[in-house]
Amino acid sequence: MENLNRRRVLTLGAALGLAAAAEAPKAWAWSSANSIAGTDTVIDPWDVWDDDTDPLVATLLDNGQIPAVNAAFDSWRRNGDPLPSGLPAALTAYLSRVNTLPAWADQAKLDRAAQFNERMSMYFFLLYGLGSGIMSTVIPREARNVYWSEGGADMQARAAKTFTYGYDLNAADAFKPTGHFVVTSHKTRLTHAAVRHLLPQSPAWRAVTDHPIPISNGDILITFHSLGTYVHSKLREWRGWGLRVSAAEEEAYLHMWQVALHLLGVRDEFIPNSWAAAHEQSQYVLTPLLAPTREGIDLADTLLNLTSSVDLGVTKGFQREFARYLLSDRIGNWLRLPRDYVSRGVIEAGWPTYLVFREGLSPVMPRTFSMFDRFVRGLAMLFLNNGSSPDHTPITIPTRNRPGS
Repeated sequence: MENLNRRRVLTLGAALGLAAAAEAPKAWAWSSANSIAGTDTVIDPWDVWDDDTDPLVATLLDNGQIPAVNAAFDSWRRNGDPLPSGLPAALTAYLSRVNTLPAWADQAKLDRAAQFNERMSMYFFLLYGLGSGIMSTVIPREARNVYWSEGGADMQARAAKTFTYGYDLNAADAFKPTGHFVVTSHKTRLTHAAVRHLLPQSPAWRAVTDHPIPISNGDILITFHSLGTYVHSKLREWRGWGLRVSAAEEEAYLHMWQVALHLLGVRDEFIPNSWAAAHEQSQYVLTPLLAPTREGIDLADTLLNLTSSVDLGVTKGFQREFARYLLSDRIGNWLRLPRDYVSRGVIEAGWPTYLVFREGLSPVMPRTFSMFDRFVRGLAMLFLNNGSSPDHTPITIPTRNRPGS
């Protein structure tokens, strides 16, 4: 079993490009024929930002109106809430226009995705928190954008906002009037626009960036692939250990992410129309671009210490080895994660048996079951508490960059 486990991890790593030699970035050639839009064109997402939102937010920042907007937004939480009063007229007009799901959204698929999220929630919080969360620190542009923005100076608060986005997306009523995700998406999209206006004013950020404006459509696609496509790959891998995922659930899970990308301002011609198309696209926007940075190493250490502050029932060594196990030793080495070979042996032998037992395919509880269960539940509670608050973590539009940048 142990050798089989290692082979599966290496196979996944090779498939995602995480364990192979670094690839040269490909010239963009992904056709929108495989997108939601279904048009057969080739447009480079690295040079596409958010024409609907960027000029509006830049004006609000330059006029000093963002603090009042954030105060008004504090009471705007549920999708069915009316737009807050007292907003600038241009912002109200913008929100009135975008505050709806796309015409191609399928509520039946979104409902199925909600049921799937609930069934997979324990695994998802593990993969999002310790897999995707740490992977984000080896996406150079994302790591530098986060580090030099206002949120990079307080990673606990920034992580809480990220957890809020993930929690709201995975809620049973995420896209319904009682849910929060549509509102959370609008606030996040406006935040991205603010960062696009602010970061180019930072000499420290300009000194390390390779692109003049942050958070293009391409950068948002990277985030999607480090979350949705990565998780989909792990689910396919874990099927070999008894994880049950139907084709309808896979389709619904993709549709949830398709709607999420649309709400964040990604053009429909960049949103993959199938998992095959998503995995193909990830070969352009994720795997060739992963690399260590000084900023990413610092952020990874901060994030791992944040999760260590919650009682996960395991040592720091176990936690860091699990991050290596989920991502690859290559990424672990990039991030200078210390080794704990005893914990690694426990993980490689115990995780598959934990899955088999938890999925009801073995009547014998593995000896390490309680340890893995405490670990996964601890990470889930970190998400469910939004990183700090059991009620609400407000997403606020920034007005400055990292102090001193």
